[in-house]
Amino acid sequence: MTRPLVISDCDEVLMHMVVPFAQWVDEAHGVLFRMEDTSFANALKRKDCGTPLEAAEVWPLLDGFFRTEMARQYPIPGAVAAMAAIARVADIVILTNVGPDHQQRRADQLAALGLDAPVIGSRGGKGEPVRRLIEERAPSVTVFIDDLPNHHHSVAAAAPDVWRLHMVGEPAIAGRIPAAAHAHARIDEWTAAREWILARIAGNLPAPAL
Repeated sequence: MTRPLVISDCDEVLMHMVVPFAQWVDEAHGVLFRMEDTSFANALKRKDCGTPLEAAEVWPLLDGFFRTEMARQYPIPGAVAAMAAIARVADIVILTNVGPDHQQRRADQLAALGLDAPVIGSRGGKGEPVRRLIEERAPSVTVFIDDLPNHHHSVAAAAPDVWRLHMVGEPAIAGRIPAAAHAHARIDEWTAAREWILARIAGNLPAPAL
């Protein structure tokens, strides 16, 4: 077996995203971001009339943000130090749904903060990418971290032995997102999250079924 593996999302886990994104869409596109439920798309409304954006309009805005505005993002408190501590005992891979087009930009963004880990720019459910990483690396134990409940469901189905930590590091939306039913824990700040992850690694046991 190889070293333990920690697979982490980026936005709202390692880096703030919705706050700088909201500032940008307001300034550049006349769009307000107000999250009133768990839907990201429903949070986007035209500033002049209050009507929600069509679903087809959402990804171009996200794509534009990741293409030109990633410098607006800043780390979740404690994330970089926690990843440095975890890297001493485990391998780290960043699995982020920015897509392949923005994979290198994301890697550069994190490397500039001292987090020099492989980055996979995926799309869709994260279960299959997690399963493939486990097949490639054969880790002794794996921990998955993400802010979105649907990804925990996906990983639980494809790789049930993985420990799953639900983290929403952005206070502006954390209260709007219920704890993921398919995660083993919900922790939204990095001091406690780091200790939980390190304890799972030290225990060296597969995750229990939920």
